[in-house]
Amino acid sequence: MSTVTQARLLTAEEFAQLPQPEDGSQQELVNGVVLTVPAPSFNHGQVCSTIGCKLGVFIDANQRGWITSNDSGVILAREPDTVRGPDLAFWSRERMPAPPQTGYPDLAPDLVVEVLSPSDVFPQILRKVQQYLRAGTREVWVVVPEDRSVTVCRPGQEQVILSNGETLSSGDILPGFSCPVAELFP
Repeated sequence: MSTVTQARLLTAEEFAQLPQPEDGSQQELVNGVVLTVPAPSFNHGQVCSTIGCKLGVFIDANQRGWITSNDSGVILAREPDTVRGPDLAFWSRERMPAPPQTGYPDLAPDLVVEVLSPSDVFPQILRKVQQYLRAGTREVWVVVPEDRSVTVCRPGQEQVILSNGETLSSGDILPGFSCPVAELFP
């Protein structure tokens, strides 16, 4: 007779207390289970930084809200808990008047930006996009450095793929923001 032992599922608060991995890898909590992924590549960091600067300057100049980077955690689901770390995330002041000073926001971002790394598997990214949208995120940009494109995902709408020569905007999430897709890639 064999006994199957199931690991106890973690809460978002327990996950927040875990030590950072010594090898620099990134962790997320999905349905109470910790997932570990390798640290992003240099190019991934460059693209994230470029997009973060463009969004950050616009958001700050127009006092629109809060932007995070660096895989900062956000709670997307409870019981079991899911904490994802988007490459970039934006919350409007209307939805989140003040950012939390500790822990993770328990409110889905208005906008999420995920930059694909060569190690990313597209079906996993699509599941992640669906988690953001189900949690209340209004728009997700999936940025693909290899083909210099951005796929815009909105709940209940067809995905829109933008490439060089086209302009990315966020409609009513960040009114007035636009950027040529070509400028997102160093």
